[in-house]
Amino acid sequence: MSGRIKVGLVGIGNCFSGLIQGIEYYRKNPSQEVIGIIHDKLAGYGIHDIDFVCGFDVGENKVGKPINEAIYEYPNMVDWIPKGEMPETNGMVYESPVLDGVGLWVKNRVKPIKSDKTNEQIEEMVKKVIKDTGTEVIVSYLPVGSEKATRFWAQVCLDTDTAFVNCIPSFIASDPTWAKKFEERNVPCIGDDIKGQVGATIVHRTLAKLCNDRGTKIEKTYQINVGGNTDFLNMKEQERLVSKKISKTESVQSQLSKRLDDDQIYVGPSDFIPFLGNTKLMFMRIEGRQWANIPYNMDVRLDVDDKANSAGIVIDAIRLARIALDKGIGGPIKPASAYLMKHPIEQTSDIAAKEACEKFVAGN
Repeated sequence: MSGRIKVGLVGIGNCFSGLIQGIEYYRKNPSQEVIGIIHDKLAGYGIHDIDFVCGFDVGENKVGKPINEAIYEYPNMVDWIPKGEMPETNGMVYESPVLDGVGLWVKNRVKPIKSDKTNEQIEEMVKKVIKDTGTEVIVSYLPVGSEKATRFWAQVCLDTDTAFVNCIPSFIASDPTWAKKFEERNVPCIGDDIKGQVGATIVHRTLAKLCNDRGTKIEKTYQINVGGNTDFLNMKEQERLVSKKISKTESVQSQLSKRLDDDQIYVGPSDFIPFLGNTKLMFMRIEGRQWANIPYNMDVRLDVDDKANSAGIVIDAIRLARIALDKGIGGPIKPASAYLMKHPIEQTSDIAAKEACEKFVAGN
């Protein structure tokens, strides 16, 4: 297959800013090897075949602006490409319903637009924009804890036959009820909760599987994360973290032949440190026993740019969603979800998921 992929974005924050600026970085540097990506081409689709045709946000400083301007607005921090060097886009940022998308801790940073429209009127406007722009794939970068907002966008995708890529841990593709809705409508969805390329959870689950496969007994483990962007500030609100902790914990538990008791595993965001910016720090520990019941301990510290980590995976998710549309396949795209997401409807090993993903692309 070939052609353009028309994408709409929900949540014009740091993650999307890193995605679009990264694509422009490689456009400006054609001799530069494209790194930070799993697949250069997928069924003929490259990273420059993606057009961001519309965006949706609640911030008063983003709504009504072209995408190329909105990505630099506060509180976004990504500045890999100077603002003046970012090409103008035809895609505009439109109003999204707030619902539960703005948490208590971020209200002083994200000032929602004062709307004179009802949610129903906004929904009709959203559907019209999707139709008028020819949007084929919607990518949700909503903040963690946006349960109602995620369901709103999932339903919009169903109503408009638009593929849905859910990057946050509000369960849609992995929820049997929603999965059935996407199957019945024959609309593809990929989710839930994006794995970073070399992120905290992918490293944790890989090392846990290594220890498990080598015959050791893991007795306890933890992973704690700190960062300085709006994502981490939002997650200071503990009520918004329920699904996030489930997603991250189950991603690790799924790699073990015997589940750890709940009080022997902790996987979750921990705190907001403003001066870290987009840097994410992960601290991980595994404690276990080897031959002759001899103990061993493992400590890992990971220092990574949180947004580069996300973009290298989402670029594949977008293309896989379009490939599913090309093939006429709806419902959760299980190989893509298992490989790219923390909480797919079916967990497998990363090696098996990668093989299944590539077979899906090849048509097997």
